[in-house]
Amino acid sequence: MTDRKITSKNLYLLLPGKVSKMAMMYASDFGLSITEALRRIYQSATYRQLEDEKTKLWHYGPVALYQIFLEQN
Repeated sequence: MTDRKITSKNLYLLLPGKVSKMAMMYASDFGLSITEALRRIYQSATYRQLEDEKTKLWHYGPVALYQIFLEQN
């Protein structure tokens, strides 16, 4: 069986799905384009924390991550 441990080397595989769902919520809630919502998320402190495997923020689903994003911005 393959080791399926999440590490800093493979974390990037999980992030696009979470971020795309966050962007859809953000764009809908604030009347932004998806492109602008993605830009703001990718430039946020929340995303910097999310891409750091040590924070374990990647354990959260898109809704919880979106709430964290809103609180930090």
